[in-house]
Parts: sequence; C-alpha cells; structure tokens
Amino acid sequence: PVSVNGIAEKTTVGFIVRDYTREGLLSHHNRLKKIAEDIAAINQLQKTEDYKGQVGTSERTGAVIESRLSLQWFMDMKKFIALNPDIAAAVADEKIKFHPNKAKNTYAHWMDNIKDWCISRQLWWGQQIPAWYDEEGNFYVAESLEALHNSQPETRNLKLTQDEDCLDTWFSSWLWPISVFDPTVFADSTQKGNADVNYYYPTNDLVTAPEILFFWVARMIMAGHEFRGQAPFKNVYLTGIVRDKLGRKMSKSLGNSPDPLDLIAKFGADGVRVGMLLCSPAGNDIMFDESSCEQGRNFANKIWNAFKLVKGIKPENLEVINSETPNQIAIDWFTNRYQEALAEIENHFTNYRLSEALMASYKLVWDDFCAWYLEMIKPPYQQFTDVATYNATVSFFADILKLLHPFMPFLTEELWHDEEVFGKRETLDCCIVAQVEDSKSFDATILLNIEIIKQAIAEIRNIRNQKQISPKEALPLSIKINSGMDYRPYQAILQKLGNINQLSIVNEKIIGAVSFLSGRDEFYITLSGSIDIDAEKERIIKEIGYLEGFLKTVNLKLSNEKFVANAKPDVVAIEKNKQADAESKLKTLKETLVSL
Repeated sequence: PVSVNGIAEKTTVGFIVRDYTREGLLSHHNRLKKIAEDIAAINQLQKTEDYKGQVGTSERTGAVIESRLSLQWFMDMKKFIALNPDIAAAVADEKIKFHPNKAKNTYAHWMDNIKDWCISRQLWWGQQIPAWYDEEGNFYVAESLEALHNSQPETRNLKLTQDEDCLDTWFSSWLWPISVFDPTVFADSTQKGNADVNYYYPTNDLVTAPEILFFWVARMIMAGHEFRGQAPFKNVYLTGIVRDKLGRKMSKSLGNSPDPLDLIAKFGADGVRVGMLLCSPAGNDIMFDESSCEQGRNFANKIWNAFKLVKGIKPENLEVINSETPNQIAIDWFTNRYQEALAEIENHFTNYRLSEALMASYKLVWDDFCAWYLEMIKPPYQQFTDVATYNATVSFFADILKLLHPFMPFLTEELWHDEEVFGKRETLDCCIVAQVEDSKSFDATILLNIEIIKQAIAEIRNIRNQKQISPKEALPLSIKINSGMDYRPYQAILQKLGNINQLSIVNEKIIGAVSFLSGRDEFYITLSGSIDIDAEKERIIKEIGYLEGFLKTVNLKLSNEKFVANAKPDVVAIEKNKQADAESKLKTLKETLVSL
C-alpha cells in the first residue's frame, strides 16, 4: 500500500492503469484510478498517459490470463550441445539430409542460439518428474523411489513427496528411435542394447512436419548422439501444412477442415491420396481444394477404363503366337518411353520429390499409355488384336501398376489380381511386394521421332477442327523432309490416327495446300475446296512472331558468356538445338508466306 500523504517531495511514482472491463477486475481498475486522483489532489501527479496493452485470454473460457512465476525444471542446453559437438555438425555436414534442404538453415540457427529447455509441465497425465522433496524443501532425483533409497539410504527415514509436474512430451519423444526397442540400451556405456536396436538403429527416413523440426527432430538428433553415439536417421522429409483455398490453416475452430471419410466416399481413397500428393511438394504448404481429389478420382477412372480396353482386345486364341505385328513400332516406342520415365521417377524418389514422381507417373499413364499407345494398337470396333501386341500390352500394364502402387494402393492391388488378364497368382504374389526393375538405357531417336509424329497428328486434327472437316473423312498428306527422318516405319500410325488415305513424300512445296511444321519437316494437306488465303497468312504471321520472340530469348542466353562457360555441356547443346530448330522453322514459314 502507498501512503499518499507520506510521499516525499521529489519522489516519482508510476502507475499503469489497465482498462479491464471483465467482471472481478473492474474494482481493481477503479482503485487504481482513485489513487491517481488522490495524487493529483495534492499536486503531486506529474502526468497521465494512455497505454494500449495486449491482454491474453483463454481460448475456451475467455478469462483474462495473467503471467505468474512458478518453479520449473530446466535443462542446460548450452552445456549439452558443448558436450556433443556432432549434434550441430550432423546436419551441417549433411550426414543427416533435410528435404527440402533449406530447413538446414533453420536448424543451424537454432543450434547457434540454443536456449535452456523447460522440461516440466503442469499436467495430470504424463511421465511424472522423478524428483522428491523433503519437508525442508530439499530435492532428490532418482529413477524411482526405491532407487533413491538404495543409492541414498539416509532418505529412507525422510517424508518425501514426489514433484507433481510431468515431463515435457518432447522429453520422452526425443528418445523414440531408441526406446521403442528396449530401455536397457541405457543401462551403461558397455551395453549397446539388444539385437533389435543394433539392427534397426539408425533408421533411414523420418517423415514429419516442419513446425516440430526443433521440438522433435532436433531433440531426437541430440538424444541419438548422447545415448547411442550417432544420429538416429539419415534423411528428414518435411511435409507441408494443409491450408484451405484462402490460405488459412485448417482447424476445428474455423470449421474449414473436411472430413476425410466424406472425401473418400465421394472421390475414393486412392483419388484423395493422389489429389493430396499432386499439390504437396516437400516442405511447402498444401493449398487444399476438392478439385485436386476430383482429378485423382478421374485418374483412377482413366486407369480402370484402360484396363477394360485391354481386356476387351484380348485375342480369342492365345496359343497362336505371331511374332510379326503391325504394332511393333508402337511397342518399341512405349518400351523406350517407359524406361525414360522410370529413370526420371527414380531420380525424383532418390531426391525425395514425391509429388514430381507422381506427376511423372501420371503423365506416363494418362498421356503416353492411354492417349497414344492404346490408340496406336487399338483394333477396329469389336475386333481383337494379335497375340504379340496383347502380351506386350499386358506386360506394360503390369509395370504401370507397380509404378502407381505407392500412390494408389487399392486400385492397383485390385487390378493386379485380375485372373482374366494376369492369370491366377500365388497367395504372396501381391503388387505391394512386386519388384520394379532398375531403369535401362533407352533409344532417344525413336522417342524424338514419335514426338514429331504426335505433333503432326495433333496438327492434322487442328486443321480438321478449323476447317470443320469430319474426323471420318480421309485426307491426303504430303511430307517434304528436311531433317532426314525416315517416315516409313511410322506411316501406319500417321494414317491410322490422322485418318490419312494417301501419304506421299515430295521434294517441293505444294502451292495452295494447307501446311504446317513438325520438327523441321513440312507437311501439306491438299483440300478439295479452296483455302482461305488471308486466314492462312494471318496464322503463319502469328507463328513467325512467336518464333522470332522465342529465338530472341535463346540467342540472348547463348550470347551470355557466363551461361555458356558455367552451364553443363548438355544444357548448352539443348539451347543450340532450340536455336537451330527455330531458325529452320522460321525459314520455312517465311518461304510459305511468300508463296501464298
């Protein structure tokens, strides 16, 4: 209490009057205001100022939270780190790798600015702190009360009370990679534990959230070096925080978190998995939208429909094997395309780019297998394919199921056991344990040639749309070859997918025909009616403008001495190929424009 009348003449007394309005604190507020008024009455009030302070309130009850000092248990972390220098070096030297790698900077910052660890919590449930107090306030620490009495017999006659606080959750969790095997691993320095911990420790990969990077990950690294003398794992994969479309973290209080069971009922379990993985690169937040799950469901439907198509083209007699098939070029192409994709997917997995691995698998199945390969080998309506093509297609589908299984376990396992396609499997012959062969070398030439064929077919279909020509109407196609490519092996694919009735190789431009470029080669379609010259000119002028802008960008990159000197040779070679292709296409387009 302050005696207002007893204040010395030059004494300055300060009061902070908080504007509490909650019940129970208003009277306190009024008392402080009265003190200020009394000081002003004797001309001792120097000044009054308004301060706006942040008053914490309980999330559940709304009550005001005031800080209160209390006795806590702390761990001297600076001393702990000093005794174990490998804790900081493990991540800095990449004995433990973080994915994404940027997280190692956060880890290093924490290690350099380590604070003492408050390991006590005022909770009823948890591991009670193994400390006992006597009636004079002295404390004793031991594994148990019995252990305390055995180590210090004089405590047997004392009235001891165990500390009511519990250990911090992370103080038990930091021992997780070790304690799951056997607590005797801590018995003494000579006993290194049982066979389990010696076999499984250290583990390979830890998957966790970035917000507990210090609470759990860093502390497991600390405990591993302290009690086992080595890091507990080799890689840490950090998932992102799931947020809604507005960027808000999903929570019960906001009510913006969908029910997973409802999503599964709507899109299927595999659809939800694919939808989540497509938008979750390592360490980045996930902006959740149901449309991603819809995309996953559509992908599952695509696989199911492709499987139905494969079953539908099954030959009536699989005993008659014909080694020669008109679809051999399609089989050769997809064999090489699969090996190219497999190398890319393996590289993504090696570098913990899971969403990129899924996207590469997605494109292989949706674009290459379904949109192109199946269309190349699909027989006419209600007819069957040859045995060699069917067997190759079934083999491709089995390989695809293996690739997709980590992302879509339910659908792939179901299809894997289809007896009509794959025959009766043994009990343990499951997709989950099926081995994917290591990627092999692939022929880049056939991949490039098919890309040219695919682009040509796409251009033919665009011309049909622009000219409103029925897909059923066959068209004549002429090719002026500038690249030296042999089109004979790909003639059947061009005629089938482009509905071409006549394919010819020419040495000169065909005046009056609709033209387009694929790669460096010129393609001409002679239409029965006259073409719109002005529209064709406009289209070519637009394409010339685009290519000139593209070529300018490539030339700037190649004229940059630092880029040419520092970039990998294959990267520079790719840019030079882009330059050559663009120049060749520009020359052809300008010549076509002149002829028009």
